[in-house]
Amino acid sequence: MGDNVEPGILNLRDAIDKAKELELDLVEISPTANPPVCRIIDYKKFLYEQKKKQKEIKAKTAKVVVKEIRLGPNTDDHDFNFKLKHAEKFLEDGAKVKVDVFFRGRSIIYKDKGEIILLKFAQALEDFGKVERLPKLEGKRMIMIIAPKKKK
Repeated sequence: MGDNVEPGILNLRDAIDKAKELELDLVEISPTANPPVCRIIDYKKFLYEQKKKQKEIKAKTAKVVVKEIRLGPNTDDHDFNFKLKHAEKFLEDGAKVKVDVFFRGRSIIYKDKGEIILLKFAQALEDFGKVERLPKLEGKRMIMIIAPKKKK
């Protein structure tokens, strides 16, 4: 960028003239610097490069997927195992699993049952993931989050 121009400090008028002479644009790179830093470059190409960098950065960021599994305080073993298999698959695919026990009506008196079910769930999944957030009661739900273990 601006290979044709030797680096140096020019006054604004000279810089604009030089840019016109090279049929390029005078672009302010760092306006907060003292004096402000400008470059003589092709502005369209500069914008294209910026967009390209942003896309690369966005592509590199990992997207976190959270799958949700809902249990009841009186979930029986068959349903528990069925949902456990789903959770294993989600964790193997790299998604976090949000497990919640939903208390309906007066079942809120079984808070301890809900916590026991969640801890049993976490223990059954310890080969696939680790508990990121322990069971916590939020309104009528007790929520726990399990993150996948890093693959070696």
